[in-house]
Amino acid sequence: MPRMSNSLVGVVNFVVFLLSIPILGSGIWLATRHGTYCEKFLQGPVTIIGVFIMAVSLAGFIGACFRVSWLLWIYLFVMFLLIILLFCFTAFAFVVTNKGAGQLASGKVFKENHLGYYSLWLQKRVQNADNWRKIQSCIRDAEVCKSVGRDDVNRVAADFYQRNLSPIQSGCCKPPNSCGYVYGNASYWQGVKPPPASDTSDGDCSTWSDEQDELCYECDSCKAGVLASAKHDWRKVAALNIVILIFLLLVYSVGCCAFRNKRNSVYPRYKGYP
Repeated sequence: MPRMSNSLVGVVNFVVFLLSIPILGSGIWLATRHGTYCEKFLQGPVTIIGVFIMAVSLAGFIGACFRVSWLLWIYLFVMFLLIILLFCFTAFAFVVTNKGAGQLASGKVFKENHLGYYSLWLQKRVQNADNWRKIQSCIRDAEVCKSVGRDDVNRVAADFYQRNLSPIQSGCCKPPNSCGYVYGNASYWQGVKPPPASDTSDGDCSTWSDEQDELCYECDSCKAGVLASAKHDWRKVAALNIVILIFLLLVYSVGCCAFRNKRNSVYPRYKGYP
């Protein structure tokens, strides 16, 4: 059992160390190219995660295989903190994404989302001007609305209304259904824009613009579409975190066995002694 637990910790952490190499490489690659804002935004977290995983796995590998007590101490302490943080984040993700669901409009396949349906914490994130400016930049860089235009060449209104648009495409690339605009093409909607003073039912009606750089990027429906997409992704990440938590708990248990074996090899218990 002593050799088995030490070997298992060593093998697991060696595999994790190998997996950290492409993660770190991705961060370095993002840092060396002149990419979009979103790519630059990802550069820091990806690099930090890669370095962190590499350092922790290396400490566990050396500590278990060469029986270095202080490295095993650090490894187990960091693993314990990681388990606690991952558990808290998973619980938080389920709580803040508990509210919010799109509604199907009559005669249409895609759903429309409303900002008020989501938790106040999520609403504040997208209502912050600085945050929303960065999110808009990412949507533009991804050409989410341009892809809708390319796919809608020669489409008629009936065909468009049967498209399965993503939440962001539905919220950011067209006016809300409640505004009464009539589909002309993916970038042009026929109708009279209501004046802001009379726009009490839906402020997005006067915010919508046919200009490709504006569209409905400043609309609450766009912010709601981003939250709908984020909710879906967060739920998938939270489910994955549960699997990772179980894996970490197993590795942590084996690591504790390896540390106990190391301590017993230094301070053996003889029969008749405590």
